[in-house]
Order: sequence, then structure tokens, then C-alpha cells
Amino acid sequence: MSETDPDPLARERAHLAASRTALRAMREDVEALDIRDVTANWVNAVVLERQIDDRIKALADLAHTPLFFGRLDYLERAQEGQRFYIGRRHVHDAHGDPMVIDWRAPVSQPFYRASKKDPRDVRLRRRFGYTGGDLTAYEDEHLTDPAEEERTSMLLQAEIERPRVGPMRDIVATIQPEQDEIVRSGLGGTVCVQGGPGTGKTAVGLHRVAYLLYAHRERLARTGTLVIGPNESFLRYIEQVLPALGELEVRQATVEDLVAARVEVRGTDEAAAAVVKGDARMAEVLRRAVRSHVTLPTEPVVVVRGSRRWRVPAYELEEIVRELRARDMRYGAARDALPQRIAHAVLVRMEAAGEAPDDRVQDAVARNAAVKAAVKAIWPPVDPARLVLRLLSDADFLAEHSEGLLTDDERKTILWTKPARSVRSVKWSAADAVLVDEAADLVARTQSLGHVVLDEAQDLSPMQYRAVGRRCSTGSATVLGDLAQGTTPWATRSWAEALRHLGKGDAAVEELTAGFRVPRDVIAYASRLLPHIAPGLAEVRSVRENPGSLEVREVPEPDRNREVPEPDRNAAVVAACVASLEREGSIGLIAADARVPELAAALTGAALTYLAPGEETSADTRLTLVPASLAKGLEYDYVVLDEPAAVVDGEPDERTGLRRLYVALTRAVSGLKVVHAAPLPGQLAAPA
Repeated sequence: MSETDPDPLARERAHLAASRTALRAMREDVEALDIRDVTANWVNAVVLERQIDDRIKALADLAHTPLFFGRLDYLERAQEGQRFYIGRRHVHDAHGDPMVIDWRAPVSQPFYRASKKDPRDVRLRRRFGYTGGDLTAYEDEHLTDPAEEERTSMLLQAEIERPRVGPMRDIVATIQPEQDEIVRSGLGGTVCVQGGPGTGKTAVGLHRVAYLLYAHRERLARTGTLVIGPNESFLRYIEQVLPALGELEVRQATVEDLVAARVEVRGTDEAAAAVVKGDARMAEVLRRAVRSHVTLPTEPVVVVRGSRRWRVPAYELEEIVRELRARDMRYGAARDALPQRIAHAVLVRMEAAGEAPDDRVQDAVARNAAVKAAVKAIWPPVDPARLVLRLLSDADFLAEHSEGLLTDDERKTILWTKPARSVRSVKWSAADAVLVDEAADLVARTQSLGHVVLDEAQDLSPMQYRAVGRRCSTGSATVLGDLAQGTTPWATRSWAEALRHLGKGDAAVEELTAGFRVPRDVIAYASRLLPHIAPGLAEVRSVRENPGSLEVREVPEPDRNREVPEPDRNAAVVAACVASLEREGSIGLIAADARVPELAAALTGAALTYLAPGEETSADTRLTLVPASLAKGLEYDYVVLDEPAAVVDGEPDERTGLRRLYVALTRAVSGLKVVHAAPLPGQLAAPA
């Protein structure tokens, strides 16, 4: 294709059609594979069949998802003057020649990083515009032409501002240079991303997983990957991003899901109790409690084999026990080592007596009844749930192992007033489950994954960070969050502290400050709260103008003396939703949790159908009623925010309430309507 091509759009459409045909042929080739030709082992056949099914799914051609979104034309001296189409996955023709290059491939990197100042041997960068699945426009940047000024891509801007309906989508066509640096950082190091609303930190984290799976697929296939989100609604919102990029094997979970295998969570804690249980000091309390089960021996062990009796004196057993304790091994691993150490002491005596025992004899001695009885007395088994049950119900046991760590008031705060009689009868809270998980790791090491993405991390307690850190102790992590959006009583104060609890104190901390989602007027209005909720944190610099995107409407309190009463605030909120629905895109009505039932009745009375968070997959219903406690991480084209003062008052303290309000104010992509009857929080007043 030459630069003077009379119909370049037609030729690009032809390449798209040919690429779709090639992708279909790749899929058909996989579907035609007969596993009987390559394996006679049924186990291998099952594994291979699953791999083939996954490959077929990964090669699916999504009709409304562009197969490629960009093109790079290199200078003649570079890449032999080649031209590459950049897309979501690799596509090749019948000869194996690439028709579309995976966005994660090294040759694709200049699509995101090249500029007029640093063209990276790229002569031309072309972006494509789509309507549905149809290629409808293109836009060129001549990076080496000094006569052409650097400008903002209109297609790029249009893609960023495209209406959000349904679950979160990928940003692969719009990744910015500072985001790309994080996405392509190596597997070996942990990265922490501090990003304000609209900076794309969640999308960056998900695309980083996709990149790492591309660059280190074999390793991560063995060790596994995991995405951790704050709640199920959030996970449902993001669940389609990785499959759209061809990655189907990444597990998604909440922290509660990770620890749920230990005990069933059926109860809740008061905030004060949850804060103490989530404190990092509880890790040492648990360590002391676990190790307290070890008792120094006072009696010898006598092993009878045939006509001989072999005696290991108490002082030697004590030396063995002290040595194992000094090594700070997992409790269960040390317990498994103890019978072998005792057996070794017996074998030393056998050899001194002229015998020649081998490993089979040592194993037999380790299984001897006398040795097993000694191990049970010295190093008894510990059940993690029973241990936590005792700590939280036995005041003396808790006091003994929290001496110098917890105050008397803190002990009283976490002690159960009505202790349960058994592990099964306990109504465990989420914080209790994390304590059980910690205790379980003290007994037996938790399996580590290759890479973990932790989103909305600012809301985790130190003990929750430890629970996540155990799952990537030998791997790496991508930590995503915004200190200004911490809305739990134990919210993170600094990333250095959080990363220390995670076990990744040497992680690099990157800050994203360019906003691509929230309009400038909206983020500026919300940022009035920053000095009160996160002093010193950089304000997001939005690239989106959107004049008129912010509307703050005060609804007068009804005057009972008027013949025609003024409309109440519920009617005003419904009217704002109706007006927003006249525009294209998704609508989120965000309100304090206590106001949701009343607003739900008002919407129903007005014959407006609505969804709950996480259900945003209906093409017919674009309005979602969102409790403020579930708004974090979600986004809507237009947001109607009901009663900011009620959002603040719904939290246990003002600072947490203002942070919750900051979250609610920054969920809008195109426009925000604030409706209130009560006075606005004073912190929202315009700066002098």
C-alpha cells in the first residue's frame, strides 16, 4: 500500500477481512486435531483435549472487537522497512507469515512508546476507528516528518471517551507510554501503582497480567496467576478483560475467597474488634500461641528392636527440640522432622555398637510406637481453627501470648462475650478467617503463585496483606490502589508500610497522575476533598475537557404550607436519572447504603427498571442503583449522586465518610449530577 493509494480505507478493510479469514483457518486447524494420533495415554489425552479446547476459545473472533487497532510502518533501514498491524492476538496466514502482531510482542512496543521526539525508527503510526466490528476510519502520524506537528489523536480520544455499557473492557488500543512502562515491567519484581480516579490503574494491572502470561507463559503455567479484587461486584465488572485478550486461565477472587477454605464466615465484627484483629501484631500473638504447644522432654525415649533396647536420654532430646525451635521452621515441618532426628540418635547408638543400619531402619525407628508417643507429647499437632477459637474465647490464653503486644482494652475488644463450644458452631467473621489462615501458615507453608494482582489494595488490613503475601511469597505482585480512596477503619496509610506487610518491601512504587476517564470539572470538584483525606497526594490531571459535565442541584426542603408542595429529593433524583437516560451510555445512581431502599421504591414507582452492581450486562437496562459501599472500582458514563452528606454520615467517622464521598464523586466518565436537600459537606466548598 503506497502513501498515494487512492482508496486506503478499502485496502485496510480488505486486510481486516483477510485477517479474519486467517484467524478462522487457525481455529479450524486446531479443531481438526485428532488427539488419538498423538497419544495413547488417556491421562495425557484428557490434558491435551483441555489444552485444545482452551486454544479454540482463545482463537475466537469476537465480532464487535477489532482484530487490529493500529499499524506501524518502519523506516527502510529498520525492520527492513516492514509494516506491522497491531492487535489483540497474533494472526498468521497459511504460510506462517504474520498478518496481525500481538500487542505484547516486542515489535509492538513502539506503537505505545514512539513519539516525534523519539520515533524509534517508526515512519508512520496509523490508528483505526471502528463502529461495532466495522473499520470506518483511520488516522496517521508521520513521526519522522519535521513538517508535521505532534498532536492529540482524535481517534484515540474517541476510543477513550466511548460510552461504557456493560462490563469493563480492555484498553489495549489506548495504553499510554507511562502505563506501558508498568505493563511491560519484568516478572521478577513487584510493582505498586498509586493512581487516582480515572488513571487506568485497574486496566494497567490486568494488561500487565496478560503481558506476563505472553512473555513468561511456561513459567506462569506451572506456578499460576491470580487477580484479587475488593468484592464480587467488582470481579464481575472486570471479568471479561482478560478473556478479550485471549487469556482464559487467570483465577479471580476476593481476599475473603482466599481464606474461606479454612472456616466458613457467618459473622461480623464491630469496627474496633476488626481493627485489632487486622493489626500486624496479631501475627506475633499467633506465632507465640502456636509455639507454646511445644514442651521440653523430661523423660528418655526407649526404642525396643528385637532383643535390644536403645535409650535416648531426656537431655539429648531437649537439645534436639531446642535446635528445631531455633531454626524457626514451620510448626508442622519441625514436627515431621522430630521423629527422624530421634531415630538418627538411635542409629548413632546402633553404629557405635557395631551394627550397620540403613535408611530403612531409620524410617522404621521413626515409626516406632515409643518415638511416636514422644513426638505427640513433645510436639503435638495444632489445629489452626481450634487455636484461634481458644485465643478469642480464653482470656488467660490470650493474655499470656499477647503480653507486651496488646493492651488490656484491646484484649477485651476481641474476646468473645459468648465463647462457642466447637469450631463448627463459631460464627467466624472475615477478620477471624484471616487469623485462622495466618495460623495455618505457621503450621504448614501456604502454596505460592507466580504472580498476583491486588486491586483496591488501600482497603486491606495488615493481616490481609500478609494473607495475600503468602500467596506470592516466591513470586511477584502488582499492587494497585489509591490512598485517597481508603474507606475501611484500617485503610492503608502509606505504600511503604503496606508493601512491608505484603513481604515486598523492595517493590517499586509508580504514580499515575494523568486521568483519562473522569472529566476535568468533575475531578477538580472531587479533588477539593484531597487536603482533608490524603494531604500531599497529587491531584489527578484530567485530559478530558467535557464542558458542562458537572451539575450540582440543591432541592429545597418541602414547604408544608404551600398549596402545591415542591418536589421532594427522591422525585428530583428520579428526574435526574430520566434526563441522564436520554443520553447514550450507562447510568449509575449512587447513594448512601441507608438511602438505597427508599430510592429503589422511587424508581419502581416511576416505572424505571434498574440493575444492581455487577449485573451491568443487560442491553435493555442502562441504569444501575449503586450503594456507596460498592461503588469503588466501578464506572458509568453518567452518575447521579444522591445526598453527599448522607454518604459521609453513613461511615463511622468523618474522614472515612469523606473518602467514601470522593469515591462516589469520581465514578462518572462523561457527566455528574449531584442532587441534595441537606447542606453539602463543608469540605466541598470552593477554595478561597
